[in-house]
Amino acid sequence: MLHIHQIRNATIIIETENEVILVDPMLGNQGIMPPFTLFRHKARKNPTVPLPKNTYSLLNKVTHCLITHQHPDHVDNAGVQFLIKNNIPVTCSVKDEKALKKRGLNIVQSLKYWEKQPFLGGVIEGIPAKHGYGFVAKLMGNVLGFYIQLPNQKSIYLSSDTVYTNAVHKVLTNYKPKISVLACGAAQFDIFKQLIMSVEDILKFIKNSSGSVIANHMEAINHCPLTREKLKTILKQNNLHHNVYLPEDGELVTIE
Repeated sequence: MLHIHQIRNATIIIETENEVILVDPMLGNQGIMPPFTLFRHKARKNPTVPLPKNTYSLLNKVTHCLITHQHPDHVDNAGVQFLIKNNIPVTCSVKDEKALKKRGLNIVQSLKYWEKQPFLGGVIEGIPAKHGYGFVAKLMGNVLGFYIQLPNQKSIYLSSDTVYTNAVHKVLTNYKPKISVLACGAAQFDIFKQLIMSVEDILKFIKNSSGSVIANHMEAINHCPLTREKLKTILKQNNLHHNVYLPEDGELVTIE
């Protein structure tokens, strides 16, 4: 049985019988970062919401951490301090390893795109991710998704911040993950195209998923306009709401 705790934005905790894996820890107080957009969307300091009350009791159990990329809404200063203080082992991209080590993190494993390595008794693979449509993807830098198969557990695909690409399509159609975690906030700066999947691509992702989809990266950062309520309505209109979870911050999704 797999328990996935939605914390806030992309921060989740994956809990199995043996492991408690923290993903992309943005653990800072509400409003500690500046707005990421001033004009296109309401200029509110980030994160726009506090951490759920149950966060710290969950953090006390963490045995490992996965970091998909270095943006502050995925690993902030508070997240770094937590990982250092507790000497949590971290898995990341080879492209981020040097910088994260420099920040003091205990990097025990780094992955290239399409590279498989042993992971907590199972296997983890680095999956390419493209952070935006068009030119902005170059500015946003490298991002790594993860495909994970743990012993006696359903396979998990953490797509991270990406648009729909051939790599994403390959994972969904060839690997057929039982659980996919998808960044759904439709983030966009004041200029440039969207930074993660548009609604059209979210629908395509869900259509091509053979397992359950957990939608997150919503309602916590001011440049993410797509809300859970809006997405829920769109999914129902397209008859795609089955097997899609839209957990609130602090909510637990259990998939047997």
